[in-house]
Amino acid sequence: MLFILTGGVQSGKTRWLERLVAELAADGVESRGVLAPGVWRPRADGDDGGLRPPGSGEGAYEKLGIDNVLLPQGERLRFARRRDLAERDGQLNPASQSAAAQLAWEIPGESLARVNAHFEMLAKSTLPEQWTSDGAAVSTRSGQRAPNAAVNFPHSEKRPPDGRSFEEAAHVSRETFVRKEGEGGAAAPAAGENACIPAVGRTVAAARPWLLVVDELGRLELERGCGLTAALDLVERGPVPGCPHALVVVRARLRDRAEERFAAAWGGCEALAPGDGARKAVRRAFGLASLIDNEYH
Repeated sequence: MLFILTGGVQSGKTRWLERLVAELAADGVESRGVLAPGVWRPRADGDDGGLRPPGSGEGAYEKLGIDNVLLPQGERLRFARRRDLAERDGQLNPASQSAAAQLAWEIPGESLARVNAHFEMLAKSTLPEQWTSDGAAVSTRSGQRAPNAAVNFPHSEKRPPDGRSFEEAAHVSRETFVRKEGEGGAAAPAAGENACIPAVGRTVAAARPWLLVVDELGRLELERGCGLTAALDLVERGPVPGCPHALVVVRARLRDRAEERFAAAWGGCEALAPGDGARKAVRRAFGLASLIDNEYH
């Protein structure tokens, strides 16, 4: 089954998904793919709620960027920075895919390459026949060898489990990822920022079915055919042994496009919105009983 999780901006899609991943892990179901928590800070004193930069969000917190957490290992990297901040600090690349699409975010090419490499490795582990004899990935959309993404990524780091419960480790809220802008525009990690999804693969039996998670597919992927192309390939292949279900996050306006593109490969799809009903639907797909005392919205 393909689940498409959708909703508007700041509707809590990623925070809901973090909790679902933690809950599934506690029940022995591993999630593999990527989560995309936002990076937030309290708004500056004197912010009167007037004209704000695109992507900065609403309410008491200002969105600075987007991180990616690679599942299951919990490696976290800085994925995107708000466009106006990147431009202010001379970090905007006019030739980047995000700039060409006029996104509100600057996504460095090396960040896309790192996440694509992660999805390529997931594909290699599930469909070895999709790889050439020398280990190079082959795109199912083009039949061509994918570029080598094995490069250095200085902004990513390993975050091993620290003994906390799954729920504690996976609860990545706005407060967890609050940052302060430092010299040269670098984002300084705040206290508590080490929270991440633990390396659940160490405790979950490899033979158990796992959930493919893609947070998220957006305009680059669904309108322009670029961005996280390895994730597109993996979702387009449909279910494989060991991975019977996938959950893909898309914006509400892109939901129809995602359904048209992926539903046939999965024998249909189910649209979800963050909430307890969606949680129960995913749990049922894995044959898990609903939790009565742990409902969340």
